Amino acid sequence: MTSALDTYRPDLFAGTVALVTGGGRGIGRRTALAFARLGADVAIAGRNEANLERTAGEIRDLGRRCVATVADIRDTDSVEAMLAATYDGLGRLDHLINNAGGQFPARPSQISDRGFRAVVDLNLHGTWNVCSRAVPRMLAAGRAGSIVNVVHNQVFFRGAPIFIHSGAARAGVVNLTHTMALYLARKGITVNALAPGSVDTEGFNEDEIANIAPDDTAAYLEKILADTPIGRLQHPDEVAAHIVFLCSPAATSITGQLLTFDGGHAMGPQNAVYQPEIDW
Repeated sequence: MTSALDTYRPDLFAGTVALVTGGGRGIGRRTALAFARLGADVAIAGRNEANLERTAGEIRDLGRRCVATVADIRDTDSVEAMLAATYDGLGRLDHLINNAGGQFPARPSQISDRGFRAVVDLNLHGTWNVCSRAVPRMLAAGRAGSIVNVVHNQVFFRGAPIFIHSGAARAGVVNLTHTMALYLARKGITVNALAPGSVDTEGFNEDEIANIAPDDTAAYLEKILADTPIGRLQHPDEVAAHIVFLCSPAATSITGQLLTFDGGHAMGPQNAVYQPEIDW
């Protein structure tokens, strides 16, 4: 089967460095491997060392250099150490992919103040922690570059039932994206947000579905597919291909945008998964 990434020439990112947070598994892993396949050296960061080492090994097997750093983007010292390791090991940073994030499914009445703050801290504050420290380094280099903030389509087009905390945080990331783009446009650095839909990753299958519908995961998945016009989950390589596009020479005039690549889910026919009868 042809991969979405086969669209791009193998040396597209030769001589550049990409940093992917949340790069140990799922979308982050496939994005890191995509950059490596297309000629970039890659830095990855995340909280699970075993996942990072697995991905780093795959990148090195492709003949590319890789720096893997255990990091928590909520902690500014950890972010500083991640960036220091990237520059010490690879010498530069051209493409920053803010993919790290997370949430837990719950109705609003089930979310504590601490739980709400924790999700906002990870998704919104964490993204800011990385951007606010990476951008000055990128500007000092005086080269063109790109930043992609990975969010989710549901939090903008339909609200975020059972993910109200994540919806609020990621809406903040989109506004952050718009504003950063204004400041960086004439510096040659594009800043965009990418909103995929339901992606066939470990996180989706093991975390989201298992937590939301532990007794009938098949029925829950059927509702999602009924709500998605293309009738299937997205493959993580498709999302990686979209991220690669936003970092490519073809996208140098695209900045400050929220791009939705979700199989048409945002315009889905029935909203079969999140019905109004869900209790507060």
